This record gives sequence, C-alpha cells and structure tokens, in this order.
Amino acid sequence: MRIRCATRIIVAAALLWSAIAVQAHEVRPGYLQLREVAPATFAVLWKVPMRSGARLSLTPRFPSSCRQKTPPSSRNAAGSMIERWTLACGEGLSGGVISIDGLAHTLTDVLVRIEWRDGGTLTQRLTPGSASFAVTGAASLWQIATTYLGLGVEHILLGIDHLLFVLALLIIVRAWRTLVATITAFTVAHSITLAAATLGYVHAPQQPVEAVIALSILFLATEIMHNREGRPGLTQRRPWLIAFVFGLLHGFGFAGALSEVGLPEHAIPLALLFFNVGVEVGQLLFVAAVIALHRAWTHLDLRTTRWVQALPVYAIGGVAAYWTIERVAGFWA
Repeated sequence: MRIRCATRIIVAAALLWSAIAVQAHEVRPGYLQLREVAPATFAVLWKVPMRSGARLSLTPRFPSSCRQKTPPSSRNAAGSMIERWTLACGEGLSGGVISIDGLAHTLTDVLVRIEWRDGGTLTQRLTPGSASFAVTGAASLWQIATTYLGLGVEHILLGIDHLLFVLALLIIVRAWRTLVATITAFTVAHSITLAAATLGYVHAPQQPVEAVIALSILFLATEIMHNREGRPGLTQRRPWLIAFVFGLLHGFGFAGALSEVGLPEHAIPLALLFFNVGVEVGQLLFVAAVIALHRAWTHLDLRTTRWVQALPVYAIGGVAAYWTIERVAGFWA
C-alpha cells in the first residue's frame, strides 16, 4: 500500500507539472488549407496558433510558381490568428514543395490540407522535425490512415485534462477486472460521441463541454477523498458507469479537436476510425506508463504521511477547479 501511494504521488506530480508547462508553453497545432476555386487558383486559409496573445512566427512557403492574387485578411478566433487570401499557381501545386518557416523552432505541428476541384484531397502533417513536403497529388488511403492515427495519439497525449481524468480513475479502481471494464466503458462512450458529433448527428457547444470535462475531473478528485474518509460514492461502487457517462462528454472534446482540421471527403470513415484508434493507442500508452511506474517502485520501501498521500488528489482537484472556473468565465464573458 505504501508503494502504491508513492507511485500515485510520483505520477500525479509529474502530470501536474506537465499541466503547468502546457498551460504556459504548449499551443494547438496550426492548420493550412488550400482549396482550388479555379484552375491553378487556390483559396488559402492559414490558422496560426497564438501564445499569450502573440502570434507564433510561422510562415507558409509555396512552390515558386505561386503568387498572391489577393492581400490577406486576418482575424482572431479562439486563441488563433486566422488569415485568408487567394493564391495563383501558374503551374499548379503538383510536384512543388510546401513548407512552414519557423516550425522547427516550436513544439507544435501544422496540418496541411489541399482540396482540388476534381474532388481529390491531400492531407499532410508537418512537424518541427519535418517541416516540408512535396505535393504528389491526392493522398493514398495509407497516408490518410497514418496521418489521422498520429493526430489521435498526439491529441490524447497532449490533452492533460483527459489524462488527469484517466489517472483519477486509476487511483479509484484497484481490481484488474474492474479496471478493464472501466477503461472499456470510457473508450466506448467517447467513441460514440466522437463519431456522432464528427458526422454531424449531434452537436454540443465546445466551450461548455470543455468546462464540464474539467468539472468531471474535480468530481473524481472529490470522490477519491470521500472514499478515503470511509464514505465511498457511486464512482467507487460503479466506476464503469461514471466512466461511460463522462466519456460521452470527453468524446465531444475529441470531436472539437478533429473538427478544427476536418476530414477528407472521400475517406471520412477511414480518417475517423484511425483518429479514434490513435486516441485509444495514446490512452493505452498512458495507462501502461502508470502501471510500469508502479512496478518500478515495487522494489522500494517508501513511507509517507497521511497528508502527503492526499497531496496529489488535492492537486488534481485544484487544477480541475481552476480549469472549471477559467472555462466557465470564458464562455460567459
């Protein structure tokens, strides 16, 4: 039991430190869309992440045959700068190189999406280590699958609120069979709303959803403390039920992230499937990391006081309370 508590402290402290770092430094991915509106003429949408009110120094570069046809217009929207203009490429885009200047000096990614008039699309994910690519025509099914798989993994591993929710479930659930049922219920639930919201069958305002997601973490932190005080709540008795209910809300959060980059029209089911698979892979990697840390500490005999054991839970609850207030204030402002 002492080892188990020590493990929780180490894992929770590391995640909370990551949450603080993310709040200060991490930004959402950029998005570059080129939609062919006339032969070799493209409407450009460039969504640049912002940090602390300042636009990141990222600039898209196009093939040498491309020239600006209209001056860019810009506006601020949800922590990003959105710019639009028209690009005329006399020789088209195929065979040319698109790159993002400044991306190598950041921690973010840029998703590039090209839509041709004949219905063909190309989606490419650029990273700090690979900030350019050659346009080769419509994306293959394999390229779509790998791109959206990577986006899913990245989203869950950078989504500290989702990870804190899973961590709180791991603290509450102790039996392996119950843990499997709980994680499965969470997976099934957020898969349902992710698919339904992305395909347009249901809709929920993103800002209230994000606030309730933070509130779900605060709820679990409260349940943990009640359980330790000998007052087990519904989560202790039916963790799979709580995981399923709140998993539906987390699915809307995943759908909001996916809607920012869109889906290829000719392969929506494939892209949606592999984004969801990526989310599951990232979630399982996190659970495996927690379990591995627990096993690594089994050779240590660490004694902790009662207040030290409660510190991670109070920290999780404190961060969740801050997020709840911040997000509620955001959509009420």
